[in-house]
Amino acid sequence: RLMRKINNWLKELTLTQQLMSLILIFVAIFGTFLFVYLNGNINSFVRNQMFNMLQRTQTSIVYNYMRNPGNDLLFFANDANIAHAVYENGRVRYSSAFDIKDQTLLMLMRNNAQNQTETTRNYVYKNDNESETLYSITIVNEDVRLISFVVSSYQNEFKKTLISSVINIIVLVVSILVFLLMLWVIYLIHSLNQIRHYINKLRRNEEVDIKVDRKDEIGELATALVAMSNELKKQEQIKEELVQNISHDLKTPIATIKSYGESIKDGIYPYETLEKSVDVIIEHAGRLEKKVQSLLLLNRVGYLVTTRDTGETDLYDVIEKTLLSLKVIRPELKIIREIQHANFFGNEEPWRVVFENLMDNALRYAHTTITIRLNENELSVENDGPQLTNERIDKLFKPFEKGTDGQFGLGLSIVHRIITAYECEVYAYNSYDGVVFKITKKNPVKQDVKKVKEVKKKKPEEK
Repeated sequence: RLMRKINNWLKELTLTQQLMSLILIFVAIFGTFLFVYLNGNINSFVRNQMFNMLQRTQTSIVYNYMRNPGNDLLFFANDANIAHAVYENGRVRYSSAFDIKDQTLLMLMRNNAQNQTETTRNYVYKNDNESETLYSITIVNEDVRLISFVVSSYQNEFKKTLISSVINIIVLVVSILVFLLMLWVIYLIHSLNQIRHYINKLRRNEEVDIKVDRKDEIGELATALVAMSNELKKQEQIKEELVQNISHDLKTPIATIKSYGESIKDGIYPYETLEKSVDVIIEHAGRLEKKVQSLLLLNRVGYLVTTRDTGETDLYDVIEKTLLSLKVIRPELKIIREIQHANFFGNEEPWRVVFENLMDNALRYAHTTITIRLNENELSVENDGPQLTNERIDKLFKPFEKGTDGQFGLGLSIVHRIITAYECEVYAYNSYDGVVFKITKKNPVKQDVKKVKEVKKKKPEEK
């Protein structure tokens, strides 16, 4: 429920507001991390730096003392940020900077100097107020111990300087990051405003162009919108052409039927005799009926492929049934069948419509032979008619694109709609001596190699 509220809240914000909210959340989380986790690490870092400084100073003092043994050890202790003391024969001598009021700490230093066996050792002392004192003890010889500690003011100043530097760097980095993010959001908003302006212009049917020179998702969105706009324009043009073609194709037979009917009513026979004139009316009525049936089928394709329970259809049976009814159209043609039982997704009636339209096209253009091939992954219908131009192939499956002997230009459009709905692909190409229409599955079935070889060895069956 909390995530849903956050999601709804984010939806109501602009991109700039979302960015600022994310930055504030980031700063809050990072600030917490800085003062909880990083603070402890800084304390550890400062402590290590102080001990390193103590050891370097003590090494220098001992080195100078060894080279000049006649001088006092404290003579070489001249660092204002570090106080020194010398433990010798049970007594402690302090430098001028040595200012410790805590008697417990002084006692610990004396005892540690007396009992230490390591050459150099670091110590941490915390009083009741959790105030920390760092000191180091180095054995100079059997009787002398050098005790050094960092002046508390210097240690605190070093820590403050370090924290201040870290914070300044973080603030600088965050500021640069915020600035870059703001530039990025402004760049995004500019591109999105271009897209919004483009869509508003399109909605008002105004001429508009969009230039979003980007290769990211927003650029892809702009490209997709332009492609969609162009496709809508094409569809609108197709609709207009569709209406014009329907009007033109229906107008001629209707006008013929009307004029012949009126002439016969007046006792005039336009085509020699009454029988011949009526035959003309019947012929044009048949053309009109086929046209209407094609339009109804084109409109009904979506219903056929979506409203029924879609299983699988054996195209072998579909081909056999269809050929029985089509073989009498052009009996002089030789029909070669290289087919096997193969199941394709979809209902039988749409597949029969597909094959009937492919055969109708082949019967119209074939010279002597039609070859039908079917296996588990594809169906092809080849005729030895005239080859197609590239321009014709590109427009082949669009509505009302007629060939030289075409009737209505709807058959292949119906084929394309059904095949696309059944997740297959249909395309045409020129063969050596004709044209091939091929339907293939988008997800082909792996065929048994032995079965494929057996099918190829069989002689083509003629019908």
